[in-house]
Amino acid sequence: MEKTLSYEGYHLVFSDNFDGPTLDRTCWNVELHPPGWVNEELQEYVDNDEVIKLENGNLLLRAVKTLGKDGSVSYTSGRVSTQWKRDFTCGIFEARLKVPQGKGLLPAFWLMTTDEDKYGQWPVCGELDIMEVLGDQPRKNHGTLHYGLPHEETQGTVMLAEGDFSQAFHDFAVKWEPGCIRWYVDDKEYFRADSWFSAGSDGEKKPFPAPFDHDMYLILNLAVGGSWVGYPDETTDFHRARLAVDWVRVYQK
Repeated sequence: MEKTLSYEGYHLVFSDNFDGPTLDRTCWNVELHPPGWVNEELQEYVDNDEVIKLENGNLLLRAVKTLGKDGSVSYTSGRVSTQWKRDFTCGIFEARLKVPQGKGLLPAFWLMTTDEDKYGQWPVCGELDIMEVLGDQPRKNHGTLHYGLPHEETQGTVMLAEGDFSQAFHDFAVKWEPGCIRWYVDDKEYFRADSWFSAGSDGEKKPFPAPFDHDMYLILNLAVGGSWVGYPDETTDFHRARLAVDWVRVYQK
C-alpha cells in the first residue's frame, strides 16, 4: 500500500527527539496516580529513573513488578503528558514507537482534552487514541474516539502483515481536521471517522464537531492490567516491559 499521509500545508510546531540527558520538563509533565485510578489498572504511576528515563535517544517508559516480603505483588510504571504546556487544536500528531509484548501490558499514545469543563468530564469531553497495542496481541493497533453520554466509541484496527509492533519501531499518527479524523501506521491510512457527537447528562448535543474542536494534549503511558487488556500472568516478562519512544512530532496548518 502506498503512503497516504500528506504534510502539504502543515508546518512543525512541536517536536522532541529525546536526545538530552533527562526528560524536558518544560514540555512534559510526569503524572502521578495510584493503582486502580482508571480501568481497574494495577500500576502506580511514579516519578523515578527506574520507570522513566532517556537512553540512546529514546524515552523509555518501563513497567516494574515488585515482590513484597509478605508475598504481595505491586507494579509501578511511567506516564507523561503535555497538558497546559503544549496543547493543540487540530493537526498531525505522530510518534515513532516500539511497544512491549506480554500479557496484561497496554502501552498508549493518545490525546485528551485540556479543559474538561468546556463540555464535561470524560467521556463527554472526548478522547482520541492514536496507538493502543495489547501486549498479548502485538500485531494489532487500535485507533479510537471516545465521546458522548452514555459513552460511545468509534474504533478502527490495523494488523501488520509481517512481524509485530514489539519487534521494531513503527510510526503511529493521526490527522485531526475539523469534521474528519484519520489514523495512520507507517504513513498509511487505515481508518477514518467523520461522525461523532457531544452530549452531556442533559441530553443536549453541542454543534458538530464538538467535542473535537478545542485544545487537546499528548499522553504517553504504559499500563499494567485493566478491564480491557486483562492482567499479567506467569508468561509476562517484566524485564522487557517497556515502551520506547524515538520521537514525537506535531504539525499544524
